[in-house]
Amino acid sequence: MPFLTALTPAGLMVLTLAGCTLPGTRIAAPPSAAIVPPPVWRTALHPGGPAAAGWWQAFGDPALSELIEQALAANVDVQIAASRVEEARAAMALSRAQLLPEVGGVLPGARDQMLSPFGAPYQQFDAAPTLTASYDLDLFGRLRNASRAARAQVLASQAARDTVRLATIASTASGYITLRALDQRLAIAQATLASRADAQRIARRRFETGYSSRLEYRQAQAEYEATAQLVPAAELAISRQEDALSLLTGRAPGPIRRGLPLGRLMAPAIPDGLPADMLRRRPDLYQAEQALVAADRSLDSQRAAMLPDVSLTGSVGVVLSTALADPVALYSLGASVLAPIFDGGRLRAKESAATARRDQAAFAYARAALVAFREVDDALAGVRRIEQQANDLALQTDAARGALQNAANRYRAGYSAYLEQLDAQRSLLTAELALVQTRTDRLTNYVALYQAMGGGWTADDVAGVGRSHRH
Repeated sequence: MPFLTALTPAGLMVLTLAGCTLPGTRIAAPPSAAIVPPPVWRTALHPGGPAAAGWWQAFGDPALSELIEQALAANVDVQIAASRVEEARAAMALSRAQLLPEVGGVLPGARDQMLSPFGAPYQQFDAAPTLTASYDLDLFGRLRNASRAARAQVLASQAARDTVRLATIASTASGYITLRALDQRLAIAQATLASRADAQRIARRRFETGYSSRLEYRQAQAEYEATAQLVPAAELAISRQEDALSLLTGRAPGPIRRGLPLGRLMAPAIPDGLPADMLRRRPDLYQAEQALVAADRSLDSQRAAMLPDVSLTGSVGVVLSTALADPVALYSLGASVLAPIFDGGRLRAKESAATARRDQAAFAYARAALVAFREVDDALAGVRRIEQQANDLALQTDAARGALQNAANRYRAGYSAYLEQLDAQRSLLTAELALVQTRTDRLTNYVALYQAMGGGWTADDVAGVGRSHRH
């Protein structure tokens, strides 16, 4: 190569000696970190398609869609994640700049008052503008691999941003569903309180006219007060849930606009896809994959640091002086070889540390994949089981409502004691609240399922630089 002509014999000897210390084959990632996805999910899926972007619109509530759009635009965590992407891009630009020549210039100048041999003073002006350049040949890919590692870090940071966005969408949707459930719990508590106020009034009148004992009246009074405390508890929970949603949307605490009631929110279609497909549809898995790519490239860069580093330097300039009749051109061209001969094992230790970090990234990807499989399987099982539970609770609620009507009629007609009606009231309230909770769990489980399946995310959503593949 042409640069070898500029090397001194000592430099060639250093390069030759350094060549004897070439590292061996890079150690592969541990086999135990390999992930084999299951062939199918434990819960059978109905024929469908993959999760689509904007899946939350399938709930059919414009207020929910508006709230999610506000969260995506103003959520603080999303903005922090976006800033981290910019930081990673700046680091990538810095690493790429290391591959280019570095050119600099200097313009020294001076004006001197001097004395001639004849004792006459005179002034002299000197200037020596110089242009310098240096370039690392990067023969063994140390800088190139560092740049590839930085590029993978950019992709990982973009996937991390998308993971935060997906988590924000899911948290907002679940929070809104919970808010509508709390609204319904408050309505049930208020309706039950009104019903028990009537029962307390009837029990009091019967007691005052001698048709019943003081015990029945005290029981009705105690049951009324027990129901009354449900109202402020529900109102407090609503206020706190509104504050939580305000935080998600990047606003100060305040009221949240409502749309459809809980019972009218529609359940979206169950997305389809095999476990192997899901590995390419979750941003957190793509983030873990690119973190592994970055660790691989960083390991390659660290291994290349054990090999000689050859740099070219040069400068060209001109000397201008009033003492010279003509300018004088100056130039220099050189090369330097920096090769490790004995460092006490420092470079080997750094290579071992880089290998350990690569192994950690491989195990982190395996863990992320296993967690993803579990989340999807749990959500799929929840869709079937919670829906069945909700249907059973709906039948129980209808039966409890009928039982209360019968008990109230018997009590008013004097065929039964107040305790029978009291038990029926308690059973109905318990069933109604349980039904609200189950319907809430059913809808939030759909949110969890879409989040677990990536929420319509694909690798094409990672913009800015192309996708990097691990070799």
